[in-house]
Amino acid sequence: MKGILDKRSLSIFQNEFNNIFERVNALTISIEEVEWMDRYGVKAMTGLHDEALLKNKKLSIIGLGCKELYEHFKYKTTA
Repeated sequence: MKGILDKRSLSIFQNEFNNIFERVNALTISIEEVEWMDRYGVKAMTGLHDEALLKNKKLSIIGLGCKELYEHFKYKTTA
């Protein structure tokens, strides 16, 4: 992924990843070039993560691009 994932770009993200786990068993997303993500972007990525868990698929999020997403998962796992 590249750029900004926010409320305005959310529809593009949803179109790209809609039913993705019906087509693949494993997905790797690099967020190295994601400049920023608002709460809508974090929620979309979290939803993708939850869908992978629900369907017993593998999702890997790699890269150091977006601290907002890592902070979300960090707090979610420690809570």
